[in-house]
Amino acid sequence: MCQLKFTVLILVSFMLLNVTGLNEKQMKAAVKMVRNVCQPKFKATDVDIDKMHKGDWNIDHTAMCYMHCAMNMYKLMNTDNSFNYQSALAQLNQLPDSYKKATEICMEQCKDSAVTLSDKCISAYELAKCMYFCNPEKYFLP
Repeated sequence: MCQLKFTVLILVSFMLLNVTGLNEKQMKAAVKMVRNVCQPKFKATDVDIDKMHKGDWNIDHTAMCYMHCAMNMYKLMNTDNSFNYQSALAQLNQLPDSYKKATEICMEQCKDSAVTLSDKCISAYELAKCMYFCNPEKYFLP
């Protein structure tokens, strides 16, 4: 597990520091690494995670906490459980070109969608759900 955390740290650092951005293969690898860290930590099921990627957001609270973990690893959540729009904007250039415009539009549309700030898991869920329905074809969160 320690090796996995180190690998994730290296990969996330690469994402944050890479001036040219990631290609789609690198992005998918980064998403997989985050999933591999957050899923066992919160015991989210494959079923619930797969449901989110198919547009079915009727999921267990553990899957919502998994989403918070993933978004927090990408520095997309503020300490008050709202969306960290500035951090997301700063990372936008790290995405493959084919994702940038759609993600920027969805970030703008969804920046205030996390409204249940008293529960970090639900607020992350609200944000991720908005991002999914904004553009399901370009949804890439873990």
